[in-house]
Parts: sequence; C-alpha cells; structure tokens
Amino acid sequence: MADTEHTEEVDPQFEPVIKLTDQVETKTHEEDEDALFKMRAKLFRFETTSSEWKERGTGDVRLLQHKTTKKVRLVMRRDKTLKVCANHSITSDMRLMPNIGSDRSWVWKVAADVSEGEPTAETLAIRFANADNAQSFKSEFEKAQKINVDVAANPPAPVAAAPAPVAPAEEAPKPTEAEAAPEPAAEAEAEKPAEVEPATAAPEPEAEKAPEPANEETSKEEPAVPAAEETKEEEVKEDEAKDETKEPEEAKEEAKEAAEVKEEGKETKED
Repeated sequence: MADTEHTEEVDPQFEPVIKLTDQVETKTHEEDEDALFKMRAKLFRFETTSSEWKERGTGDVRLLQHKTTKKVRLVMRRDKTLKVCANHSITSDMRLMPNIGSDRSWVWKVAADVSEGEPTAETLAIRFANADNAQSFKSEFEKAQKINVDVAANPPAPVAAAPAPVAPAEEAPKPTEAEAAPEPAAEAEAEKPAEVEPATAAPEPEAEKAPEPANEETSKEEPAVPAAEETKEEEVKEDEAKDETKEPEEAKEEAKEAAEVKEEGKETKED
C-alpha cells in the first residue's frame, strides 16, 4: 500500500516520426455553380467493344447552373472517392429513353462527356431507387434543356471583373542611431541661415557731367577753403591786380622823364 501511494503517474509523450503535411484546399470549379437538382443514383456506361453495360459508379447526380453564364450541366461523383463519373453539358438534342423492362431508369446519348479528361461520345444509363425519383430527374433534365436553349438565344451581359486589391506600400526601414545622427559639418551647414538672393536694385539716374577743367592746373582738386579765407584771398588778388596796372604807368612816366632828360642834355650840348 505504501508503494502504491508514493508512485507517481507518468504521462508519456511521443513525437510522431512522420509529420503530415497541411491539408491543401483544392478547387472543383463547382464553387461558382448552384445545384438545381440532387439525387442518389447508379450510373452505367455502354461498352461498344464488348457490347455490354458496365457500372461507372454510385453517388449523387446533380444538375449545376453557373452563376454568371447561367448554363446547366450534369455532374456525378462516386461515393467516398468523389471521382467524377459523368460530366457533360445538357443539350437540346438529348432524349431520355426508358430502359426496357424498368420504370426507374433512363438511357441517353452524349456527344462529349469529359469525365475522363478528354471529350468522348458515350451512351449512359442511370437507375434510381424508385419510379418517382426517376420522373423527378426527367422533369428537371428537360427544364435544364430549356434553360440552355434560352441562354444560347439571349446570352447574359458579361460582368465586369472586380479590380484587384492594391498591395500596401512597403514602409522604408527606419534609420539607425548612427545613420540618423548628422555629421558636424552637416550640423554647421544646417545652422547657417538660408541665403536670400538680393533684389535687383533700381537703376540710378545718370549723374550730370561736370564741366571739363580749362587746364591741368585747374583740374587738380584743391582742399575746400572757408568762406572768410576766400574773401581775403580775393582782396589780395585785387590789390595785386591794381599794383600790376600801376607799375606800367609808373614805368611810362619814368621813361618819359628819362626821355626829357636826354633831350635836355642834347640841347645843352648843342648850345
């Protein structure tokens, strides 16, 4: 009893040696169709080489109408394996004929059955559980023929395809601290104020031309003289001009006196 009380429960866990792959979703091209009729039945195919009927499979026979084109086709898959055993469009030239000695089966000919991948001409027979199911299949089959005839006469307008979603733009990677930090030279340039282009100045009026100097001496620039000094200089110049006018007159008088003296001297000599 003591041993059983102290024993610990062991929960062993084992990892699988082979890991199964994830289930892949496969499209059957029946996603865009609506089922107008569905019933369980058994399908047979007539073998021309041996001239006998061979069973194709047991499963649900369906009449599928496309949502866009509105066309109807017959599709039948086997139970469990879901392998296609009948797949063809319902045309107006098909005729369901009763099988000899049975009221729950029908026989018809198909110009192009694509259950095996490639279109082939086949003679098919289908058998239901009772006569009522067989009559229901016949009525729905004939309705599908009328639908396909009307669609061929008046095809529906094509539906515009929805625009493909736009992928979001990828964000640019954020810069690291080293890349984000600016260099010293870059900082100095960033601190400088932006240079403003000078506005074009209005043209200045042309200055009036000064009169040309009479000679080189007058053209030389002299320092400005106060007004008082200018008046004194003018007075001095006037006095000098008067003296200059007086000197020739005095010289004339002296010359006259000298001439008179000479004449007097001549007269004295003659006497």
